[in-house]
Amino acid sequence: MAGPAFRAAAVRVRVPATSANLGPGFDALGLALGLYDDVVVRVADSGLHIDIAGEGADTLPRDENHLLIRSLRTTFDLLGGQPRGLEVVCANRIPHGRGLGSSSAAICAGVMAARAVTTGGEARLDDTALLELATEIEGHPDNVAACLLGGFTLAWTDGGAARALRMEPAASLVPVVFVPAKPLLTQTARGLLPRSVPHVDAAFNAGRAALLVEALTRRPELLLAATEDRLHQEYRAPAMTESADLVGRLRADGVPAVISGAGPTVLALAADDGEADKVSRLAGEGWTANRLALDLAGASVLPLSAGGRTSENAGSKGLSGTEDENGNTPGGTGSGPR
Repeated sequence: MAGPAFRAAAVRVRVPATSANLGPGFDALGLALGLYDDVVVRVADSGLHIDIAGEGADTLPRDENHLLIRSLRTTFDLLGGQPRGLEVVCANRIPHGRGLGSSSAAICAGVMAARAVTTGGEARLDDTALLELATEIEGHPDNVAACLLGGFTLAWTDGGAARALRMEPAASLVPVVFVPAKPLLTQTARGLLPRSVPHVDAAFNAGRAALLVEALTRRPELLLAATEDRLHQEYRAPAMTESADLVGRLRADGVPAVISGAGPTVLALAADDGEADKVSRLAGEGWTANRLALDLAGASVLPLSAGGRTSENAGSKGLSGTEDENGNTPGGTGSGPR
């Protein structure tokens, strides 16, 4: 069988940060946030060239070991074959090792870019298959579902296959993330979880997770109760004591706050812009507080600048358009898997 054909032009993919769990929704619920990584991929005559700006520029590998490249390669194999060469430019804004879905963003960027640069890629690999592939690479569907679909997502596996439902979060919500200086490996956080939990705690979380769906979509006033958790945050607290303390202080002030993913970032869900301003000032020293928008588009294929050339913007090499520090393009649109 003949291998696939590839587009001559480069493709640009934008992927959002994500926060998983959201308190009680362990390994199931996710929220897409308005903080973005951008990737430009071009099929070349030979070799592999990777340019990285922003987060991880000094630490990420520039070879086949890069998670983005592994995701590209896996997707190309599924689509029928590898291109002769690749040129990849990464502009990374999502902090690494902080519980904001940086690995999921790399995976989703890889699978999306490989599909986009392959002629007939969408016919060979539809959105359902794309989610399944990203989940297979990541190991669990919560972050990749939110990254691909945007908005508020509920993800699960059915017969070993990943599935996800996208919901529209309440428009008034303003996420505020408190990012600490030091990262925490996801493996470390997961290693602290017990093999079993009391039945009463499991029942508690089931009720709170169900309530969280209503609170995040239609009744934000219920978020403080809906974000309570007994399955994972307390067990992980010894690995991130400052994060656990901040969650406790924010919740004592009536702010719905949780550990973002495996941590150590803390996510607060402010009811509106005014509350977000107040919440942003509550962390104190040692934290970088960022007010973010809700991302509703998910992973998107965006246009390059005129003539297919890229330019240097927002401190990130290889991007086009006018953007802010989070990678937002005023008036920009994209088409992601929906």
